[in-house]
Amino acid sequence: MVCGTLTITKKGWCELLSLDFYWRMIRPHTLSASFTPVFIGTAFAMQQSGHLRDLLLVAMLLATVLIQIAANLFNEYFDYRGGLDTKDSIGIGGTIVHDGASPGFVLRTAFICCLIAMLLGIYLAWSTSWWLLVVGAICMVIAFIYAGGPMPLSRTPFGEIFAGGTMGAGITCIAYFIQTNHMTPQVLWVALPPFILIGLILTANNLRDRLGDQKGGRRTLVILLGHRKSVLFMFGGLMLAYLWTFILLGIGHKWVILLPWLSVWRVRKVIGGFAKENQSPQEMMPAMAQMAKLNRDYGTYLA
Repeated sequence: MVCGTLTITKKGWCELLSLDFYWRMIRPHTLSASFTPVFIGTAFAMQQSGHLRDLLLVAMLLATVLIQIAANLFNEYFDYRGGLDTKDSIGIGGTIVHDGASPGFVLRTAFICCLIAMLLGIYLAWSTSWWLLVVGAICMVIAFIYAGGPMPLSRTPFGEIFAGGTMGAGITCIAYFIQTNHMTPQVLWVALPPFILIGLILTANNLRDRLGDQKGGRRTLVILLGHRKSVLFMFGGLMLAYLWTFILLGIGHKWVILLPWLSVWRVRKVIGGFAKENQSPQEMMPAMAQMAKLNRDYGTYLA
């Protein structure tokens, strides 16, 4: 193949030369799950301390985005090895089955992302506390076992908890800590909405892939609940995230904490897009994209 084309061969240096290929491989539409919690935690820290440690913010952003990309690549690699990803699969991934990248290349890229994130984590720990290395190591392990290992978390009903807990609440708290060098129970109240929304991004993904995942032997929360109850679960979670802003208002935040309600119109697009049963994965793709945009908009307004 010519390296200028979008098709990447399983062997050869073309894998290293196509920027379009890398753009698709990192799944940019998913990355709001990594940067919005950083902005939320940092904004809350600025409100409390009155200053910004800008270099630490940049390092934190890069590290979390790289861990998110690594998690995506681990998921793609193990889904391919497990037979869940085929040429007929619909989704925002597919570097291996659609672009022709070798599984080894995808796995190596994931480990490279983890290595760079680890180096950034060392800098963050040196600037704040060495205990941060322990927390960062736990996040990387979860990113790996989410898709790999003898019992991948992505194949269990607990995927939403781990995704929301690490990428949502966990990153929000870490972002706050590196700006202030301390923790406070108040940050946990602020971290609940990203916990919910990032967990629901996974629910949206699993709704789209429910039938294929079920055939592949997965036991996700969506498979256990079924389509209709999963949509109700999403709606309940989204409403809790929006109503939670009134709780934050009640514990002392200013009225601008209600700004996330400017994004509530996307809830109708998300729930409406998933409401009908027996849709094809392709038909549910717009609703899944709306869920990612809702997380982006809500998180930006909250920050």
